[in-house]
Amino acid sequence: MVVLPKRRTSDDCTVPGLSSSFQEVPVLVCYLSTSFAVQKRYLLPLSRDSQRARELKMALLAFYSIWAILMELAVAFGPVPRITWEHREVQLIHFHEPEVSNYSTLLLSEDRDVLYVGAREVIFALNAMNIAEKQHELHWKVTEDKRTKCAVKGKSEQTECRNYVRVLQQLNDTFLYVCGNAFQPTCDYLNLISFELGGKNEDGKGRCPFDPAQSYTSVMVDEELYSGTSYNFLGSEPIISRNSHQSPLRTEYAIPWLNEPNFVFADVVRADENSTDGEDDKIYFFFTEVSVEYEFVGKLMIPRIARVCKSPTLKEPVIYGVFTPQLNNVGLSAVCAYNLSTVEEVFSKGKYMQSATVEQSHTKWVRYNGEIPNPRPGACINNEARGLNYMTSLNLPDKTLQFVKDHPLMDDSVTPVGDRPRLVKRDVKYTQIVVDRVRALNGTIYDVMFISTDQGALHKAISYENGMHIIEETQLFPNFEPVQTLLLSSKKSRRYLYAGSNSGVVQSPVAFCDKYTTCVDCVLARDPYCAWKPLEGSCVDIFQESETERNWIQNIGGDASSCSGLHSLMKLYGLDQTGIVADTLHVYFGVPDKVVWKFRDDVLRVESPKYRLLEKALLIFNLSEGDSGVYQCLSEEKVKNKKFSQVLAKHVLELKKHTTASPTAAAVPVRGATSNIELFNSLPDTVPEKTMFLKSNDNFLLMFLFLFFFSVKETLVEQGSVSHQSGEQPKPAHDTGYETEPDCGNGQLQARDVQAPREAKDKPFDVKCELKYADSDVEGD
Repeated sequence: MVVLPKRRTSDDCTVPGLSSSFQEVPVLVCYLSTSFAVQKRYLLPLSRDSQRARELKMALLAFYSIWAILMELAVAFGPVPRITWEHREVQLIHFHEPEVSNYSTLLLSEDRDVLYVGAREVIFALNAMNIAEKQHELHWKVTEDKRTKCAVKGKSEQTECRNYVRVLQQLNDTFLYVCGNAFQPTCDYLNLISFELGGKNEDGKGRCPFDPAQSYTSVMVDEELYSGTSYNFLGSEPIISRNSHQSPLRTEYAIPWLNEPNFVFADVVRADENSTDGEDDKIYFFFTEVSVEYEFVGKLMIPRIARVCKSPTLKEPVIYGVFTPQLNNVGLSAVCAYNLSTVEEVFSKGKYMQSATVEQSHTKWVRYNGEIPNPRPGACINNEARGLNYMTSLNLPDKTLQFVKDHPLMDDSVTPVGDRPRLVKRDVKYTQIVVDRVRALNGTIYDVMFISTDQGALHKAISYENGMHIIEETQLFPNFEPVQTLLLSSKKSRRYLYAGSNSGVVQSPVAFCDKYTTCVDCVLARDPYCAWKPLEGSCVDIFQESETERNWIQNIGGDASSCSGLHSLMKLYGLDQTGIVADTLHVYFGVPDKVVWKFRDDVLRVESPKYRLLEKALLIFNLSEGDSGVYQCLSEEKVKNKKFSQVLAKHVLELKKHTTASPTAAAVPVRGATSNIELFNSLPDTVPEKTMFLKSNDNFLLMFLFLFFFSVKETLVEQGSVSHQSGEQPKPAHDTGYETEPDCGNGQLQARDVQAPREAKDKPFDVKCELKYADSDVEGD
């Protein structure tokens, strides 16, 4: 969840139901509930009659089926990342310590340029400019006595009874407030100078969860910790609390206030100093909880916002959130944005709900149309309340306080900006989001969203002219583990992203502008951080340059017509006896919208059996002299119904009959077999690079290669069955209904000197190709 300064536009993912909380007294008065998957009017009642129950199940099944189909259609042509960076292709900085795990708590101090990392039994202080440089390390282990007591209660002594650091908050310039759990939460003060704990060992109940797997959130506001977590060992008593030395406060345990919540995020929104109503600062808690408004077949989770008013500066923020459907097998994620003014309007002017029992109805809460006491319940203290001599929420009349207790929910819904999601993505589960506000060269401001996934990837996306564009996808973690925490530095000259997971922390720049080697590629990326410098012929990060010149080329709309000339990149391609493999992995970066191959200026028909178009290669079968000529690989991208083409590679293929009269040409061995193939580097001046193929009419050689291939295949089959000859029956593969198999670049030869020797291969194939299965019935947590 991200809070940004004011933006006048608005976005929408519909949110039914609100409730709030007192100023200074964290009694939940109004929550804002946001519903992405299901609207209130679509919910069905739960009947005791068996026939009615069957009808209900059938209706629910039909509803969810139709809903899933509609969502599939909605995202069928949704945005896809223009470029995908593999883990090894970009410059990322990693931090990991042996025998340390769960790097899930991050705190960035930009004044000190330090990234604090809370892991299992360790707290690190890292250089924020290069997290590979460790500045301090503090081990914070659980005593043997506490670990034994934890194990006696039925928890794992090796995992659950360890100290997982869950709270890292900046108290002041000298101390951090830190909390760990091990099923007995403890908090302490970390001295930033000596990097030692103060030894206070305060009770952490209500500030930190007991179980490291339980949800929690916290924020430090003026040296007071506001937190949302569970209060007991079983995790059955959720609370929102304010912890201070003067008057600690917490919510009462009541299902209408917090019903099995899953806390996500908390942040403070400062009151406007120029405001005439004199309202207090506000703390917002974002979470999901089981709905209390309706009865349903199962537990219906509703996203909500709770507001806690603080007794005394941002402009109107925009709140971004990621949403996933409650049905895990749907496979969708959404990003929604909300203007804070819309939220505030529901709190200040919206209708309340009250509990009611309605016969033959699934509805358990209805709109309240009665008299509303003054001061308004849930409103923060302002000048009007102070004029009535109510200086704090503790002074409010009993009538107002009782109304808050009986009416914790608001009836009105909060809709996203534009009444729709900013982004809906199929086959991905988003986990975290941070947003940066960037000013492009033309002065336009864009919200750049960085969204992490449960597969260790990061999507960078922007919205423009009612559209959405995913600039790139970066694989942060090579083992495809979920990103648990995501932070963004706000320094304009040095912007980095920090991602935490179970195995370590990754530092990434916000843009990889230097990866774009041509003007067209730089502009078509539509990245607000990047611009093309014509004089230097390079793509640069505009925020790392001392001066930005007017003749730099940048167009977020994707108009690359300002680029003069195209830079053709060429590469020598390897040849084998079945054809030519043109590998463009190093010719261009990423995968454009479409790759087109041309032969003698005609587009190749890839559906023909003569050609096979792989992800990053072209295979030509049954070569003959008629295949000689110029081959071009072009990328095509369509932006606003305008097509841009760019030559990625161009090379010439010549096929000549083999003649034994010429002893000057040296043969180049081919992987897995010998042949009469020859490579020549001499080319006419008009062609910068050339590849030649000498074809032999020796039918005996072809027969020998044919028999050799099948003998190798038989050997591989026999080796693969050895493991089952001991009587063990092999388990059949799970039939998932569909399979995905990556393309294998077998036969690929790298360009090298003609006389260079080849390495011997033990196996006939040089690329390992793994077959992956996918099953939509399996939940992908």
